[in-house]
Amino acid sequence: MGYFRDNVEQAAGYTPGFQPKATDVVKLNTNENPYPPSPKVVKALAEVKPEQFRRYPDPMGTLFREAAAEIHGVSPENILCCNGGDELLAMAIRACCDERRPLAYPVPTYTLYPVLAKLHDCEAIEVPFDAEFNLPPKLATTGAALTIVCNPNAPTGSLIRAEELASLAAEIKGVLLIDEAYTDFSEWNCVSLVKDFPNVIILRTLSKGYSLAGLRFGYAIANKGLIDGLVKVKDSYNVDAVAIALATAAIRDQAYFRENVEKIKSARLVLTEQLRGLGLTVPESHSNFVFAQVKNGSAAPIHEELAGQNIFVRYWNTPGLADKLRISVGTKEQNEKLIAALREIVSR
Repeated sequence: MGYFRDNVEQAAGYTPGFQPKATDVVKLNTNENPYPPSPKVVKALAEVKPEQFRRYPDPMGTLFREAAAEIHGVSPENILCCNGGDELLAMAIRACCDERRPLAYPVPTYTLYPVLAKLHDCEAIEVPFDAEFNLPPKLATTGAALTIVCNPNAPTGSLIRAEELASLAAEIKGVLLIDEAYTDFSEWNCVSLVKDFPNVIILRTLSKGYSLAGLRFGYAIANKGLIDGLVKVKDSYNVDAVAIALATAAIRDQAYFRENVEKIKSARLVLTEQLRGLGLTVPESHSNFVFAQVKNGSAAPIHEELAGQNIFVRYWNTPGLADKLRISVGTKEQNEKLIAALREIVSR
């Protein structure tokens, strides 16, 4: 007999992207922003007082809630601070799901969802996307207590229209969590749905567009009833005092944020065309990465050869994904190194 619950003993656990120890690498495997955070974040860090370490932080992160509410046109009571978007996913499943209340989501998608379902001992209903990654109609008929749609989706970079997700929210009886971790790089988002539907939670993170993956800060946008329910299952002090200060500084600097996002979107277009020119199939992406399909068979050899040159991209040896690579959009120099290496590999 093991020490842990059976579902924990049997769970494989989530495998994060490889984090190389060296810094002189081309790291395009975990969708980090290649540019530094706002200078105002660095300034806020320098202004942190020792007293902020001695005392517990504000349990609700009021300063950030007020700043985010202003950005999104909602009230502070509609914002909940989280230790990265992943904590919000765990909180939502903990609050909504159990062995009688399933989770549903379309696949392929973020591979943390089934891991969390396993750990929380709830059924995971996986509804396949079609070849164009349209929202599956069957998703509305699962009877799930919680439905998650990653939009833009990872790892495909595809985007579903807000009107379609509004229809899904109206049709289901449970909660719809729209994971907008990559929405900073897309043409539209679903924040407006929070005002129209009492069962919608929007997930946001500062890891991508705001260059703060190392800070671990995300947040929920939802009506007060859902926020109040999530508060019941969150850790007492789930975000620390320094993170609150730095996240607030970041989200207030919208000019810097937009400038970085536009640089990444422009580089994404160039990278997509270059990869297509090498014979890879690359659909339009609405995120800060591209999803590239190789010509023949498995993408594993290309992944390994790139890693041998200290160029890291993401690969999954799973059905439907084994012939594809997910490549984060880097700086111009990083992207050029990737393309040069790929050109040599595919020309053999």
